[in-house]
Amino acid sequence: MDNGKACIVQRDRTVLLECRHPHFELAREKLSCYAELLKSPASFHTYRITPLSLWNAAALGWTATMVNDSLQSISRFDVPVNLLEDIQQLISRYGQLTLEVDTIVPQQLILKSSEPHILEEIMGYEDLLSLGMRQRSMTEVTLHQERRGRLKQELTRIGFPVLDLAGYHEGQPLVFSWREDFPGLRDYQKQAVKAFEGMPGSGGSGVVALPCGAGKTVVGMAVMEKLQCETLILTSNTTSVRQWIDEVLQKTTLTASEIGEYSGQKKEVKPVTVATYQILTHRRSKESEFQHVKLFNERSWGLIIYDEVHLLPAPVFRATADIQATRRLGLTATLVREDGCEQDVFSLVGPKRYDMPWRQLEERGWIAKVDCIEVRVAMPPEVKEQYLCAENKYKFRWAAENPAKLSMIKNIIKRHYDCTILIIGQYIDQLKMIATVIQAPLISGMMSQQERNDLYAAFRQGDIPILVVSKVANFAVDLPDASIAIEVSGSYGSRQEEAQRLGRILRPKSNGKRAYFYTLVTRDSKEEDYALRRQMFLIEQGYEYLIQNASDEEPVRNAGEQLQVEEDASLL
Repeated sequence: MDNGKACIVQRDRTVLLECRHPHFELAREKLSCYAELLKSPASFHTYRITPLSLWNAAALGWTATMVNDSLQSISRFDVPVNLLEDIQQLISRYGQLTLEVDTIVPQQLILKSSEPHILEEIMGYEDLLSLGMRQRSMTEVTLHQERRGRLKQELTRIGFPVLDLAGYHEGQPLVFSWREDFPGLRDYQKQAVKAFEGMPGSGGSGVVALPCGAGKTVVGMAVMEKLQCETLILTSNTTSVRQWIDEVLQKTTLTASEIGEYSGQKKEVKPVTVATYQILTHRRSKESEFQHVKLFNERSWGLIIYDEVHLLPAPVFRATADIQATRRLGLTATLVREDGCEQDVFSLVGPKRYDMPWRQLEERGWIAKVDCIEVRVAMPPEVKEQYLCAENKYKFRWAAENPAKLSMIKNIIKRHYDCTILIIGQYIDQLKMIATVIQAPLISGMMSQQERNDLYAAFRQGDIPILVVSKVANFAVDLPDASIAIEVSGSYGSRQEEAQRLGRILRPKSNGKRAYFYTLVTRDSKEEDYALRRQMFLIEQGYEYLIQNASDEEPVRNAGEQLQVEEDASLL
């Protein structure tokens, strides 16, 4: 045993990381490259090495030897031999199958493997046979090119990720350049674009993961500029559509006549078209067709950009399976999906091509320094009684809407009286009450897009110091000077949502100040359990949640100050 190392690596592919170990940060950074964080209690974090985490690592250049050496360097005990063998087997599967164009029959693709037993095993799967696969030789199988996406999806599902070397059509050319006043790409943005290009034959599809505020939109435009082709951009909401259009107009020589908005308000199809996921999945009834999915074939797109790719809805996955000959770039702050469809992103959009830890960007000044503070609030006796008597399915909401949180909100606002503050929540009745009491405007999905834009603009200009926002502000809202976020309620244990909400305050501040992310959680309730899950992604990125147990009489202190906490509520 070597106590100088921070981890215990177990046979079942789980890794325990000791939080108070002096080499915690180094081990955490290594594990995040090829393992997923499962649990994050105060003493040990639990990671799991999964097939998908290893295949994404392989796409970034990791070999089985590199993963095994990395584990040995952080493991307190010898790494179990069977685990090393598992890693070797799983990583070796990435690239064992390749997909190429059939030079004899142009409409066909060839699935190749140098290992005949692999193709023999694959041909035994009924779902794959339904794709019309035909065995040409011991090492080659043919199928129609229209089945390209479905094949990759099914192969990933059964544990055989395919390396797609079938290439892409160029799309309609579109000539443009950066504007003269564009300051240029940051070094990590250049690296992301180069990683997306990949090696000859292997690039052109995949995901770039960067935090909110790090310039994912600029990475998307840089890929567009590199390829010089007509582009379809899909994003999460109309606010984001307008932000993309503004960014493209401000930073490139493209003109308004070349950029179209395809949303609930407008239906413009131009050389660069920016659309919402919602409009693509709109239909008149459950039995009707998705009438706007045809947008994928409206022009000869050379590139499709999936902004906030972790939000990709099922109908868009299905459409994406049919356009595998078009280059595809996914942009996201987190590949975590609450529906468990990470494999579909991997197979249909592409593997992770570039990822940079949030804390590294923070250290270099590209995103704001943030302190994350969880304030645990007691329930008033009458609410506690209602909570205890409630059916299990209603307990979380009783805890989330704890009225005692209002005093904490006032406390935090008083503490940060000279800052711009976002109060973010899940339940409209709760948010209405808060907005009324603190006399701040509320933005929700019931408000028109123009009203939302007006309030966002007033907040940016400093005319409104505090905004109360529902989950409509979780994604793609550019509020660069917001420096305080107060989360009062959320979607159960959504790690994805926690990452996005922190992202609202990650842009570097013009005054150089730190940002603060407060999460209000009802003590001794189901909300505490969900809070632990929500924090996992950010903890994996290197953030620490400081826990403060507070009552109405206690002041909320900044993270850098001495906090009175219970013994079991130390740094997570």
